[in-house]
Amino acid sequence: MPRQSHHPRSGSDRTNLYDDITGKIIAELEAGRIPWVQPWGTAAAKAPLAMPQNASTDRRYSGINVLILWGAVIEHGFSGQSWLTFRQALSLGGNVRKGERGTTVVYADRFIPDDEKKRARENGDEAQAIPFLKRFTVFNTDQCENLPEEIAAVAPPPPPGMIEPQAEALIRATGADFRIGGGRAFYSPPHDFVQVPPPAAYFEPINWHRTAFHELGHWSGHPSRLGRDMAGSFGSKSYAREELVAEMAGAFICASLSIVPTVRHADYIGSWLEVLREDNRAIVRAASAASKAAEFILGFQPGVDQQLKVASADGEREAA
Repeated sequence: MPRQSHHPRSGSDRTNLYDDITGKIIAELEAGRIPWVQPWGTAAAKAPLAMPQNASTDRRYSGINVLILWGAVIEHGFSGQSWLTFRQALSLGGNVRKGERGTTVVYADRFIPDDEKKRARENGDEAQAIPFLKRFTVFNTDQCENLPEEIAAVAPPPPPGMIEPQAEALIRATGADFRIGGGRAFYSPPHDFVQVPPPAAYFEPINWHRTAFHELGHWSGHPSRLGRDMAGSFGSKSYAREELVAEMAGAFICASLSIVPTVRHADYIGSWLEVLREDNRAIVRAASAASKAAEFILGFQPGVDQQLKVASADGEREAA
């Protein structure tokens, strides 16, 4: 496998990577498919519904990497959500099978160009860092051989009877002002409360939980919590961006609890497409914010510090 560079790439290469990721998401949305939902609503999914994680470090991938790795699981029919770099497979005593092609994930970072450092010195200003993405290649454990048995084994899905109580317990644990009633679901930023209709109002009761996590995704953005921009009015781009964050956050939480995600607001696809076409970094930023929101909410689970180890930023570095 070619040696991977850890140095910032050229501006055009950085732009192309954002374009590649954004282009794939736009193509899915234009086809009427929601990348963070569609895979798990089909019979094509062989892997248990879960968040992808690194089999060596146990860290869960976050941000845009969740969508990338879920897509790879469905496309190739992998049986699990565990991934390794080429070096990590070797360090565990195994190896990537000959001829296997890896999946590219990304790591968000910043660097300061030399000309910016020079400009800052000359003007006495603070040098401005430029965000960029690094590429890394990972392989599903299905693509590896000779791994330790505990690494290669696929964890069985949890018993179906445990899902809904676990979701309800998480909602209670957040301590959110969570109200049940009325005919619509919403989060009120000025009054900081969530309201959802009673479960009996839903054709499939499980959808009540999915709706609740979408609205709790909004709740996480309050200034006293993660402090996202919640000021956008209905129909504005900032409103569409926040809806995109809440949609993915709800899906990530559902996946963590083994609840099949669904779309809360499919009618927003047009506004999401407008945002993505205008800014090739919008989906990366939204996925990162969604991971932070999901991590924040799941952090209320008892013992979660030991169970949920989310990689920082939008990916994770390759182990040395």
